[in-house]
This record gives sequence, structure tokens and C-alpha cells, in this order.
Amino acid sequence: MGRCRQCNVEILDHTQICPLCRCVVEQNKESETMYPDIRLRVRKLNLAVRIFLFGAILTEVFFIYLNINYVRGIWWSAITGAGFAYVYFIARFAVLNDNAGYRSKFLALTFFGVLYVILIDFVIGYHGWSVNFVLPGGLLLVDLFIVILMFVNRRNWQSYIMLELFMIVLSAVPLVLMWFHIVTETFIGGLAFAVSILLFAGTLIIGDRRARSELKRRFHVR
Repeated sequence: MGRCRQCNVEILDHTQICPLCRCVVEQNKESETMYPDIRLRVRKLNLAVRIFLFGAILTEVFFIYLNINYVRGIWWSAITGAGFAYVYFIARFAVLNDNAGYRSKFLALTFFGVLYVILIDFVIGYHGWSVNFVLPGGLLLVDLFIVILMFVNRRNWQSYIMLELFMIVLSAVPLVLMWFHIVTETFIGGLAFAVSILLFAGTLIIGDRRARSELKRRFHVR
């Protein structure tokens, strides 16, 4: 947007010449910055993430040095390194990545968060609390997230059926680990599997025709 001082009119387009008097138009710099520069914000965030990555690498190298030379018997530097990696993953995937949907972001962050806690359990000696409680607890958290999404997006609730089926498969993991005696607390693992089954069954029963149509469409069944 510009202004012609000769005619005292504002020019809405980006022309350099006034269409009335043919004089040079003065550009209004304030109007050009009336909207925030999103690209500048993204560049600043990318720069901050790269600075964090560089600082995290230097810090982790120092931690590994301390771990090897002064603290033996427990590889605590693996915990810090995985923590730095998880924070970097959050910044790159959850904050800066606009292509991934909120469902993918939540699932990925929960999945890698559970793996991080399992790693902590293994590093400090493995007492089994990560697979007995955190793993099924993460599955229950995702099931709760699905229920909330279905209430919020009531017009398109049937689109979460495939995610419910995926959660049934994931909820069977603690049951498999029970078979190999890795998971010893059977209640919460069984509860996570039962909740996933009931959530899917409730969607089919309450959703009726719309739910069955969504399944047929997903699996290309006529």
C-alpha cells in the first residue's frame, strides 16, 4: 500500500506510479508489516533448535567423559543423551513440523516417551516398573485421548475407528510380555487391553451403520 502526496489518495496495490497524476507513490512501510512475518518466526525457531542441538551434543560428550572416568557401574549418560534426543524430537516433530497431524504427534510423543522411561528403568538396573506400569499406563492415556477426540469432533467421530483397532494391537503387547514373564503385574496390562476392546466395541454398537460403513470403506469391502 502506498500514498500519493500530490493527490492525497492511498494506493491499495503495489504500483510505483499514481494512476491519477503519474507521480511517484511513496510506500507506506507500516502497512507492509501489518501482518506478522510467519517465515521469520519459523527461521528463529529453527535457529533456536539448531543451537539447542549443538549445545546438547557438546553437553552429552562432556557427560559421557564424566561417566567413563568418574562414575562407573551405571551409564547415566545414556539417560541424558536420550533426554536431549527426546526434547529435540519434540521441537522438530511436534513444534516445527506442520505436515503431521495432532493425532500423529500425540501418538509419537507418547510412544517415544514410554520408550524413554523403559530406557531409564534398564539403565538404573531394571526393576520392571516401566513395563508393568508405564507401558500400559501410556496405552490407557492414548485411549483416553481417543475418547476426548471423539467428543470434540462429534461430526466425524467414526474416523477414529482405525486408531482404535491400532490400539487393540498395541494393547496386546503387554499380554505378550506376560507370556514371556517380562510383565509381572497382570492387572493394569489386562485393563489396558480390555479398555481398548471395549472402546472399539462401544464405537461399533453405538455408531451402528456409520461405524460399519467406515470399516467397510477402510478395508475396501462392499
